[in-house]
Amino acid sequence: MELSVVIPARNEAPNVAPLVAEIRAALDGRVDYEIVYVDDGSSDQTAATIRDLGAAFPRLRLVRHRTSCGQSTAVRTGVLAARGTYIATLDGDGQNDPADIPRLWDIAHQAADGATLMIAGFRQKRRDTALKRFSSRIANRVRAGMLKDSTPDTGCGLKLLRRDLYLALPFFDHNHRFLPALVLRQGGRVQSVAVNHRPRERGVSNYGLFDRLWVGIVDLFGVMWLQRRGRVPVVLPEESANETTKRDVASTHA
Repeated sequence: MELSVVIPARNEAPNVAPLVAEIRAALDGRVDYEIVYVDDGSSDQTAATIRDLGAAFPRLRLVRHRTSCGQSTAVRTGVLAARGTYIATLDGDGQNDPADIPRLWDIAHQAADGATLMIAGFRQKRRDTALKRFSSRIANRVRAGMLKDSTPDTGCGLKLLRRDLYLALPFFDHNHRFLPALVLRQGGRVQSVAVNHRPRERGVSNYGLFDRLWVGIVDLFGVMWLQRRGRVPVVLPEESANETTKRDVASTHA
């Protein structure tokens, strides 16, 4: 399996079928992929809708949380369940455009450092309320100034990276907002790519402005702490026992 599209969702039943159809239109015949939906304790028909669609489309899988654990935990649950070498994350509200995934996929495969590269979507023209755009702009500037992650939009749900790279990153609640900084801390590289962003057409947002603000401030200092204590070693080529013995003998007779 080459690619797993991981989608965290809570109470997004009306958006499931349209989003699955768009993913299929973007990826069918192009890459060997699966869709892993993580139902994060929904109280609506999200799980039932995914299950019904999956009966006729085996590439669609459903993983469920008994109660809501948040977006970061839902993404990690999906990545752990995924079978693909690469992971593409996508918000479940339909605002990310699945048509952008093939472009991110091509960039990752053409890059010499694809194994340690994360492609991050950059919503240049956000289709949100003025208040949400303003607060996001301020948050991105503060985060970029403090973490030096050189990423204009860490809040975009559309990202692509290898599964093993994601699983090597430190995990904590809300870490999905800091993935670029964590990848850089791991010795990787982040490339931001402009992607389409659409207004929410169905359902209601699960996030409020102030709950994200205060949690984000606390997490920001936590990530700074991780950065200061991170070390990326330069690993020398592995030597066989015979090579080590020969080298020691040579140094003895020198």
